[in-house]
Amino acid sequence: MAMTKLRVGLLFGGCSGEHEVSISSARAIAKALTSDENATRYELLPVYIQKNGVWKDSEIAQQVLASGKPLLTSDEAQPGDRIPQNINLSEIDLWFPILHGPNGEDGTIQGLLTLMQVPFVGSGVLGSAIGMDKIAMKMAFAQAGLPQVKYKLVMRSQIYSNPCIFPKLCDELEVELGYPCFVKPANLGSSVGISKVRNRQELETALDNAASYDRRIIVEAGVMAREVECAVLGTDRPKASVVGEITFNSDFYDYETKYTEGKADLFIPAKISDEIANKIKEMAIQAFLAVDAAGLGRVDFFYVEKTGEILINEINTLPGFTATSMYPQLWAATGVSFPELVHQLIQFALERHSEIKRD
Repeated sequence: MAMTKLRVGLLFGGCSGEHEVSISSARAIAKALTSDENATRYELLPVYIQKNGVWKDSEIAQQVLASGKPLLTSDEAQPGDRIPQNINLSEIDLWFPILHGPNGEDGTIQGLLTLMQVPFVGSGVLGSAIGMDKIAMKMAFAQAGLPQVKYKLVMRSQIYSNPCIFPKLCDELEVELGYPCFVKPANLGSSVGISKVRNRQELETALDNAASYDRRIIVEAGVMAREVECAVLGTDRPKASVVGEITFNSDFYDYETKYTEGKADLFIPAKISDEIANKIKEMAIQAFLAVDAAGLGRVDFFYVEKTGEILINEINTLPGFTATSMYPQLWAATGVSFPELVHQLIQFALERHSEIKRD
């Protein structure tokens, strides 16, 4: 007797600036779902969200997966158009959202899927929201006792409301954080809107730029360190992968460096001692639990080799999932293949849903 396949709704695209990255991730996951043993376990039902927020069914989604290119549309969507329409939701047993950035990994889609009462891969509303908001994330890390770089919260109103306040704000930032420092919108992914600043003029420009993206801004002290990453997999008892390192020639790991071939080099495993690697793995799991993440997460660190300090930078609760992305590569180096990784994530989602239903 043939086994009934689990129907997986692969949800990709979305309204953020990471739309194309989402398509690349979805193509890799779709391939993993339809190859080898997974083909006997799962039936792929892709669902595509256009850049204007309109949901498209499997027929169109398959076309986007095949081409690897966004569906072009000049139409402005009405608010009522941005909800699932012409999609047979009852066909889907489990959702696999791979929407990067705002309106994708910030808890909004996760809230909708929670209302549907259908299992889904990844963190829930709380973990996703904290993982997207750099300020809430830092507060959660501090509560967990995880060491971080010095930082300061800035509100858009401090930049624009009163011309007398802004110079004093810049004075405070210079004294408390010094140069270089990094100015970041609180709620954007893939380094969008981030600036490295080295002097007062650059600081003022960077604050103005960040304020165009978000009303809440974070300014962090710069640190001379190696950038290392660790992947986490699981729920209440998660496991950590080997540690990887990123090197690049640009000022920092910005959007162009992340997604342009040849701009950055990945070293897996990182050339660090076992003692440091084990400490990073331990901290990665602590960070994962601190934000109430589930399923998957990639935790980024600064390793200050001179002092031996390990500083947590951030967690990404829905990291890039292309064939060349750090998250699946870290697990491949740990002994978990791409198809097996996708399978395990689905199984964790089913287990988590059963736990929630029991509560």
